[in-house]
Amino acid sequence: MAEIHTEHTFEATIVDSLVNTGGYRQTNAEDYSRQLGLFKYEVIRFLQNSQPTAWKKSETIHGENVDNRIIQRLFKELDLRGTLDVLRKGFKDFGVQYNMVYLPPESTLNPDYAALYAHNQLTVTRQLRYSLKHEKSLDLLLCVNGLPIATAELKNHFTGQNRQHAQRQYMNDRDARELLFEFKKRALVHFAVDQDEVYMTTRLNGSKTKFLPFNRGDNGGAGNPSTEGYKTAYLWREVWQKDSWLDIIGRYIHLQTEEVLDKGTGKTYVKEKMIFPRYHQLNAVRALSVDAKIHGAGKNYLIQHSAGSGKSNSIAWLAYRLSSLHNGQNNKVFDSVIVVTDRRVLDQQLQNTIFQFDHKTGVVQRIDRDSAQLAYSLSSGKNIIITTLQKFPFVVEQVGDLPDRNYAVIIDEAHSSQGGEASRKMQDVLAAKSLEEATEMEQEEFPDEEDAVREAMTTRGPQPNLSFFAFTATPKQKTLEVFGVKGADDKPRPFHKYTMKQAIEEGFILNVLLNYTTYNTYFKLSKAIEEDPEFNKKKAAKAIGRFLQLHPHNITQKTEVIVEHFLQVVVKKIGGKAKAMLVTGSRLHAKRYYHEMLKYIESKGYDLGVLVAYSGKVVDDDYPDGVSEPELTGYGEKQLPEIFDGDDYRLLIVADKYQTGFDQPLLHTMYVDKVLSGVKAVQTLSRLNRIHLGKEDTFILDFANEREVILSAFQEYYEGTTLEETTDPNHLYDIKYKLDDMQVYWHSEVEEFAQVFFPSRNSLTPKNQDRLYGILAPAQERFNALSEENSDKFKKSLRTWTNLYSYLSQIMPFKDADLEKFYPFAKYLLTKLPRKETSEQLKLSDEVALEYYRLQKVAEGEIELESQGEHQLKGITDAGISKDKDEKALLSEIINLHNDRFGTNFNDADRLFFDQVEEELAGIEKLQLQAKSNSKANFKYGFKEELVNAMINRMDNNQDLFEKFMDNKEFGGAVFEYMLHKVYKRLTEVKEEKEE
Repeated sequence: MAEIHTEHTFEATIVDSLVNTGGYRQTNAEDYSRQLGLFKYEVIRFLQNSQPTAWKKSETIHGENVDNRIIQRLFKELDLRGTLDVLRKGFKDFGVQYNMVYLPPESTLNPDYAALYAHNQLTVTRQLRYSLKHEKSLDLLLCVNGLPIATAELKNHFTGQNRQHAQRQYMNDRDARELLFEFKKRALVHFAVDQDEVYMTTRLNGSKTKFLPFNRGDNGGAGNPSTEGYKTAYLWREVWQKDSWLDIIGRYIHLQTEEVLDKGTGKTYVKEKMIFPRYHQLNAVRALSVDAKIHGAGKNYLIQHSAGSGKSNSIAWLAYRLSSLHNGQNNKVFDSVIVVTDRRVLDQQLQNTIFQFDHKTGVVQRIDRDSAQLAYSLSSGKNIIITTLQKFPFVVEQVGDLPDRNYAVIIDEAHSSQGGEASRKMQDVLAAKSLEEATEMEQEEFPDEEDAVREAMTTRGPQPNLSFFAFTATPKQKTLEVFGVKGADDKPRPFHKYTMKQAIEEGFILNVLLNYTTYNTYFKLSKAIEEDPEFNKKKAAKAIGRFLQLHPHNITQKTEVIVEHFLQVVVKKIGGKAKAMLVTGSRLHAKRYYHEMLKYIESKGYDLGVLVAYSGKVVDDDYPDGVSEPELTGYGEKQLPEIFDGDDYRLLIVADKYQTGFDQPLLHTMYVDKVLSGVKAVQTLSRLNRIHLGKEDTFILDFANEREVILSAFQEYYEGTTLEETTDPNHLYDIKYKLDDMQVYWHSEVEEFAQVFFPSRNSLTPKNQDRLYGILAPAQERFNALSEENSDKFKKSLRTWTNLYSYLSQIMPFKDADLEKFYPFAKYLLTKLPRKETSEQLKLSDEVALEYYRLQKVAEGEIELESQGEHQLKGITDAGISKDKDEKALLSEIINLHNDRFGTNFNDADRLFFDQVEEELAGIEKLQLQAKSNSKANFKYGFKEELVNAMINRMDNNQDLFEKFMDNKEFGGAVFEYMLHKVYKRLTEVKEEKEE
């Protein structure tokens, strides 16, 4: 009975499964050679049976001593090159070539190779005594053709032990200098296994050994889902199974080498790392390959993998797998695989990784010259082609002209955002006339990579010879509709996901919301002129916002908070190496912060290096001709990431740069003075989430955003994403009816345009182009005759319609000839309509003065993410149909509105009033009980009624404040949030003190 509760029973279960259904044999532990670190007679048996001709040649050379001579040669090669390289390339002895493994065949076209593959011998050994120094034993050893590949230590919960005990056993009781455990010399990976979890490492290094989870994930988080038996049975039934195991050896495990600069000595050294796929990587690549094998080209896939998921390796493995994929008829599924990325490091990684698999150069081709190189690479069937996002439209165009060839396009979302200004319009890039022109644009940044990819795709519509594999951590609604797979509920979802929640729980990224402090800016404005002119209400509100944001006093106060916080707190983090980023709302904002920081640091005599990053030139009173980032910093834009990586600079000020795709693990703190929401909030704040030795936490100080907005943004991507409602194609007709009613264009003109455009669109002659201009001219004249309000409304709706049609044409279940004709007409008409003058932007710096200003910390601590299952994004519903009417208001009214919203707490009587309300609420027993047993989110429901009652009780003390609270919804909401925070914090702090 006692035997049932030991790890031996667990061990026997695994071995029985491998032997009975996994394609293994069990070997005797006594047959293992401790001196050689392998099973000598297993090796000889494999070589004799699989390569008899080679063996006979060796017998002729070595005579009766052939066994020992071959094993000695193999031992030397293993010592020199390591197990993985010897397995992949084999070894030579006196000119005789030996293979040490036959990997799974790509097709059934070669029966001779299939016979060789059958010669592989996979073995499992229990309780192996591996050392010449002692008699300690190892639970399991897995070998291929006599060579050790993996070890495993097993633990049984019934004995009070788990995988953590196994990990400690590897760290404390397994000597990394032993031949079996020596890095890359014998076993390549080591597993710590219990009934619930699996962890693994590829390098034993005593107490510094780093174990990674190898779990399937459970309900969007870490761990493994419940099953009827062992939760970890997938390890031996699926992963270690013969075909799977040999596939991993042949197509996944690789040795990653990296040249590292020793900053102390200035010398470089080579750092080696054995890469073994994590479970979600292996599962994703295999699932995608199987689906593509079944369905062939012409399908889209969305892979929602969080930061920390190892996307670079996943992309490399997928590219290699797809490049050699054959279908059931033994035909290649894809003639070429195209990887779209702006990360130069991925280029080299693909080259190195795939060379290890194929032992061939030239398998990976980067498009770095001209159109001719691109055309040749695509038409000649280069295995793997790497190109940039900027060149992607030309790839799509070229592929569309090669209908007899099939292509897989892998899109890497982590594009570098450090090359240019985010305000560049996507249409400008897609309007590039040549690949060469696109190359020149590669220093420009895209505001949204997902939009760029979708728009390039929609220029030709769905193509049956093209499959897209899009990797993103934060898919937008449109991306889900174009790339997502519809489930039983008809809602599109990612084909595969590795969630933010799982990445955080598994320790691959940090939770950036754990330490989040928000400041509010309270101010009061006054009118600086005698007149009281009328302004557009919305434009004036934005102008006042800019006035305050760029006001010297505002920037001075925040600069002091930032610098002092950094030097008092952040500078000590990550062993004194921590860095910080300040995210600003505009280039001018960033430039002014930069000057103010330098001035403040110099005045205090501090030692703190500051850099600024923005694109183009900033024009202001100090620099009427404009000033660029390199002119301010003295460094080129390409240099800046490397300079910031050094020790001289610790604080980086950015404006629309480095907010996506920037990987700097030493970033610990972010100061935010820019309004963020949705995917931009997640992408920006996630710059902090990279792990680094000694980096235990992160910190965010936010001057501009409500905590609830940030929580909502992160919640969308915490556990995966789907759509609440897909976009209805009928929305196109709704917008077009509105456009038709405005009578800017006639149906006959659309028909005439189509008759000229479609027959000649691929080779438009000057004569045809002249005709198209002529057909558009009457519509342009009618547009010019519209009122300002109607022209703005028409243009906005027309732009919305064209964007929506180009997007929906990818997913519409039908084709409408009338819409297809209207699309080019609308697109070209848009280019002819006059652009709005940017000078319309209001500047009120002379008309408005800052009377009061106060910066106050209002909340700190964790913004707590909750497990709520998949988040549902909303589809497009009413875009382009209606437009809010511009309201006019007197300047004094606009200023008062801002003061009502943000000017609380300045009057002593006002402050006393709120202090008294707080005291009354804190003394209510019901609220005290509710605060003890509820989160703040739940506490607010009972709090609201009590707040209103307390305000009514004291209305006579401050009639003005009370009326503003009751009548002004925006002001009332601000007071509610302020009082909620104050009272809840006070009551919960009291609770904690009592408990202590």
